[in-house]
Amino acid sequence: MSQHVEKLAVLFADICGSTALYEILGDHKARKLIFQCINVMTDEIFAGQGTLVKTIGDAVMATFPSAEAAFHAACSIRNAVETNQNAFSYPLHIRVGFNYGPVIKESGDVYGNTVNVASRVSAITRAGQVMATQTVYDELPAELRSRMRQILRAELKGKQDHFDLFQVIIEQEDVQSTRIGMPTYRKTPDKVGMLILRYRGKSIRVNKECRSVVLGRDDSCDLVVRNELASRLHIHVEFRSGKFVVIDQSTNGTYVRFSDGNVAHITREEIYLQGNGFISLGQSFAENPIDIVEFSILSSDSGQQ
Repeated sequence: MSQHVEKLAVLFADICGSTALYEILGDHKARKLIFQCINVMTDEIFAGQGTLVKTIGDAVMATFPSAEAAFHAACSIRNAVETNQNAFSYPLHIRVGFNYGPVIKESGDVYGNTVNVASRVSAITRAGQVMATQTVYDELPAELRSRMRQILRAELKGKQDHFDLFQVIIEQEDVQSTRIGMPTYRKTPDKVGMLILRYRGKSIRVNKECRSVVLGRDDSCDLVVRNELASRLHIHVEFRSGKFVVIDQSTNGTYVRFSDGNVAHITREEIYLQGNGFISLGQSFAENPIDIVEFSILSSDSGQQ
């Protein structure tokens, strides 16, 4: 079999929550829906100068001649799925991850470290997001780099090195997606303020300029919480369509206590914040945790900076 090495962008896009679809809809309807979604993604791959390498269950793998072509295609694939929601019989969301570099081409397939990293980037991307590597960022023109934000320095499974990962900001389309089963808000309210998170004398802000922060035990986090029960990258806190949302990705879960005394416990889920209160990473408030994060949401007309 002939093989050669070529520099390409490798993209993975997969449907989130497909296992639940089979449980909810049954095998036949779920498979039909997944096939329909894959067709939508495939059309965008071909339209974006891409080559469909293969489908893997509920995912597609494609290559593109350049990082720029993959960037545009990734956005188009994501948006095509979001805008086709009315055609689907059940809400579907996808995640897209891509990388750029040398690959081994053989018998219509591609192999190598570039492919492996792209696959792992896709695996840690959340529903509705598009993520890429530092290599992609370095290859893009300035106008596309301005649409990317470095969000974390991740340790990918099976890799010894840490990787700088970038989220593609899709603002022009005015679509902010959520996980399956969560509502989608199309318009950002005019009076949007900021969320302030405070912990041990340090404070960080989440707003339109800084839309996402990470809290956890790892030193790479935006707010490092020194709690043995906290995961390394415990939660993301995001500004999403005028609201602030906590996304748990931990082992022990996250506890949120609101100003009215109500407490919510989430594990691998997300919750919207309101007003003010406290967040505990991995430890319930009944245990009187010491390492708690205070949060407060300020409106744009509050006059506070």
